[in-house]
Amino acid sequence: MYEVLYNNKKGFVRAADTATKPYSYTEGYGLSHITQAQMEQLPQQQNSNQFKVPVFDQNTIRNISSAKGEDKFSNLIDLDVWDTWPLQDANGQVATYNGYNIVFGLAGDPNDADDTKVYMFYQKVGEKSIDSWKLAGRVFKDSDKFAANDPILKQETQEWSGSAMLIDGEIRLFYTSFSNHYSKQTLATAQVNVSEADDETIKIEGVEDHKSIFDGDGKTYQNVQQFIDEGAYGTGDNHTLRDPHYIEDNGHKYLVFEANTGTEIGYHGDKSLYNTAYYGDDDNYYLETQTKLFNNGKKQLASLANGVLGIIEINDDFTLKNVLNPLITSNTVTDEIERANVFKLDGKWYLFTSSRGNKMAVDGITGEDIYMLGYVSDSLTGGYKPLNDTGLVLYMNLPKSDVTFTYAHYAIPQKQGNDVVVTSYMTNRGEHLTRRTTFAPSFLINIQGSTTKVNHDKILEQGQITLEEDASSYKK
Repeated sequence: MYEVLYNNKKGFVRAADTATKPYSYTEGYGLSHITQAQMEQLPQQQNSNQFKVPVFDQNTIRNISSAKGEDKFSNLIDLDVWDTWPLQDANGQVATYNGYNIVFGLAGDPNDADDTKVYMFYQKVGEKSIDSWKLAGRVFKDSDKFAANDPILKQETQEWSGSAMLIDGEIRLFYTSFSNHYSKQTLATAQVNVSEADDETIKIEGVEDHKSIFDGDGKTYQNVQQFIDEGAYGTGDNHTLRDPHYIEDNGHKYLVFEANTGTEIGYHGDKSLYNTAYYGDDDNYYLETQTKLFNNGKKQLASLANGVLGIIEINDDFTLKNVLNPLITSNTVTDEIERANVFKLDGKWYLFTSSRGNKMAVDGITGEDIYMLGYVSDSLTGGYKPLNDTGLVLYMNLPKSDVTFTYAHYAIPQKQGNDVVVTSYMTNRGEHLTRRTTFAPSFLINIQGSTTKVNHDKILEQGQITLEEDASSYKK
């Protein structure tokens, strides 16, 4: 029997009946949701300058000159560099290390799609140009995953996105340990040791305390074995558990991350298509939208969609302490809400995520639509409501072949003011012979309560992560 809630009354439906008869029910699981009603409003909102990513001149865009590496034949090559994240403090602001800004990023051989590793870049505080970013090198050696003596890390084939914090004077990296075994993803961490030479060069001196933290419990967050048992790729499903973002609140340590719902908080499947909580609005909207999903070819995509921004509490030694309920879910909308990012500003918590239109089962949204969505709450651990009524913060819809295509937008709060710096990468991998995936020019969004606005009058340098000037002087 399924326990259901409809019109504020609880009841039960036989599981066998759900295979032949649709039963509408309302069950929100006490969570915040990205709903069909919110997302269907995006096409009417997204062309406003309030949300559009600024236009960049492709002739000014430069590769990262220091981004050099080796291919599998040990030849020196220019690397593609895509998702990046700065070294931050416990409040999410940029932390400086011995007079340097530090950025971690995913990079690899442009001709090898499986070459995905974490590298570290550094820049003297006060410098801004893209050429001022120097490469410290790859964070991990190939042998590090074995030296850790961690059964999960031993299966690692790639290193995916995360966050980095300066904690008690040490650089602590959180990243996603990825395995080609059915795209298994695990939240992991390591302390990164560095040294500074007399010629003002930072070198990576190895890692320690390298370990896995969390790979899903099945009940709150889907694990890879559930994905495999249910048919894996053959079902059209997409398993995610990645992008750990470290944050502290009242002396507690947390990781916020992207995942999918587990079996106890609204799992995927056809049953979810009859849950009115995932649609929003009234019963008429629910029936109309459900009918559209069933008839526009997006029913399977919607039934499998159960992306979440999750949260776990971790101990002082960065091991798992408590599995907490998701901050927000996107059942029937999308299976993928990436790059979890949360910080506190003016007493409120702001939560951001990147998402692609081609992953969304929403009428009116196209495959080229790129979004950053945002939410606000009085508490870190729950109660998030959409910014700008729908959650829309940024919109971009250039073809993937465009040099100025941007993705993985990441909002960085500043030490003063309500402007946040937005970084991203520019130029998709493999689309151009001489142009590499690179730091995009940064820009600003201004946050005022539950409203945000893109500043089109202030474009920053490629990869710039802080503001030197007083943020209040910028035109809003």
